[in-house]
Amino acid sequence: MGVELANGQAQFQDMEDVNFTDAQLLDYMKGTLSSVSLGNSDRYNQLVSVIHHRSHLAPDEVALLVTSLKVLSGAVSYIDIVLHESLLAAIFKMNLWDYGPDVMDALIELIISLAVSSGKYVDSCLDMLVNNFMPPNSFVDFLKQPRGLTKKDEVLSRVHTALKDISDLVPLAPLRLEQIVVQKMQRVFFKESLTTIYVENMLRLEKSAMSEFVGRKILTALIDKLLDLDVEIGWDDILQDDFSKGIFEMELEDDDEITDDINEDSVEFPRELSRKSLCGNVIAETLDSLIVLTFEHLESCELGGRLNEVFDILLLSFQRTVLTAYKSKFAQFVIFYACALDPEVCGARFAVTLADMFVSCNDPPLTRMSAISYLASYLSRGKFLSTSLVTTILKRLVDWCLEYCKTRDGDLNPKAHKVFYSGCQAIMYVLCFRMRSILEIPRLKSQLLLMPIGPVLTHRLNPLKVCLPSIVEEFLRQAKVANLFTPSETFVFNGLLESEYSKTFGGMERLDMFFPFDPCLLKRCDRYLRPHFVYWSMVRPTYDEDEEDEGSSDEDVAEVFPDRIEENLMDDEAMARSYGEQDFDIDAFDSALNKMSITPRNSLQYRRDHVQMPSRIRPSMSPESL
Repeated sequence: MGVELANGQAQFQDMEDVNFTDAQLLDYMKGTLSSVSLGNSDRYNQLVSVIHHRSHLAPDEVALLVTSLKVLSGAVSYIDIVLHESLLAAIFKMNLWDYGPDVMDALIELIISLAVSSGKYVDSCLDMLVNNFMPPNSFVDFLKQPRGLTKKDEVLSRVHTALKDISDLVPLAPLRLEQIVVQKMQRVFFKESLTTIYVENMLRLEKSAMSEFVGRKILTALIDKLLDLDVEIGWDDILQDDFSKGIFEMELEDDDEITDDINEDSVEFPRELSRKSLCGNVIAETLDSLIVLTFEHLESCELGGRLNEVFDILLLSFQRTVLTAYKSKFAQFVIFYACALDPEVCGARFAVTLADMFVSCNDPPLTRMSAISYLASYLSRGKFLSTSLVTTILKRLVDWCLEYCKTRDGDLNPKAHKVFYSGCQAIMYVLCFRMRSILEIPRLKSQLLLMPIGPVLTHRLNPLKVCLPSIVEEFLRQAKVANLFTPSETFVFNGLLESEYSKTFGGMERLDMFFPFDPCLLKRCDRYLRPHFVYWSMVRPTYDEDEEDEGSSDEDVAEVFPDRIEENLMDDEAMARSYGEQDFDIDAFDSALNKMSITPRNSLQYRRDHVQMPSRIRPSMSPESL
């Protein structure tokens, strides 16, 4: 091979030594390609050896390679997919990262010419370009240097320009491109750095001029891959079960960096929830990087005025996959962040969509229970959500629960009424976070006091005996101080904190499932989420004696729960109605969703004197959840 390569280079070097014109070089190349069909393959084999040679090229070898590639671009019509299979294989195996600018330009020109010349080569050309999304493994450390970043830009700018040119000239190319990108993504997740580069290129395509043709499937495939990585991270990698702790003692905030807006003295860091447990977890670190990339992409979409368009894709993807996922821990924060970037439209739409799913009789019970769990966590944790919107959604949930009570007798059967109980628990959970902020705005306080929460919770179905005792206890503690109930209702509430139903039903039917938007354990992601997130330490419960009982202004409330509705936003009720009229297609899913429960079935110890709200509930140890 070495002798053949030397002879081939010498033969083709003669093309430059003789100083052929462009036309003569083209004729020479055409003759070389045509000679194969005549049984004379010497010059052809020499050409293939020149294309194959790619290591440590001398200046004259670079010149020969550039010349050969350029002349081939003019002779693509003479290339036969069968006769010249070895030549095509050599071309498509070339990697732009191995060459300098001159060779890269000549190679890109040849790839575009091949793609345009015949539909037979489109897939191979696109596949070759997508392969160049990622550098060879040997470049990983080099990319950390300034020269490496320059090289990266040189390669990828040419790749994306070529993809755009081919798509403009070949109408079916975008469809083929999205399929190649999605399929190849399934095979590239090995190293965090390489994976990140590949996703960077995917998102670059999504916001390019080809977005109309490739954006939807690329974003959907990305969310699916984030979810795949998410479920690969077992809860055993994060938590160390300690059933002596109540779930309201598990608030997590960053144990390394605490921002100024959080009272450091009020924060506890249980060992079982420390982010340090994820250090060194390759999958977690890769997922962290990819979600951050997605966050940054959403920011660019918001700046470019196309976030609503992208949100349509995210919402549908969420409904079809994330909502039904087995123990999703982090992927859901993509849609949370999109809502934070546009609270008035995306944020309200997400809340209304989840509420629609819960009240809909067309969806399976487990879908509705999952939707209400997401909704409760979202309304509680979204710092960007107005108090008015939260109140509007709460009223809708309370009204549904009341209507349910009117059509049911007092049969205390948790399995038969699991959707109702999940709704009651969601109402109480949200009010644990939001009650005081609602009460401090007169208009919203009136709405809350008029809600039939008491009749719902004192109904013969006895939701307080079934819902999580820790949530019930915190809710009642705040509700009694706020005089939310009549004296007779308050009397009924006494002694209803725990029963055999609440001990067992949650673990079996997911009433005590995880709250999906609890504090994120991925450190880089959390830095983006933190400004938009409500931690329990930021909440002012109604029983907080350190705060003034009267005179809190709207500005004070806005520090934690910004109520922009009063003066600056469109009416949330009207907005909710407008979004509520939209229909969304939700795929059904099988009984495996029941495995979403990640909370211990065992009853927990509770402390009446000091209860803290949960940030994340531990994995279920019950057989039904495995």
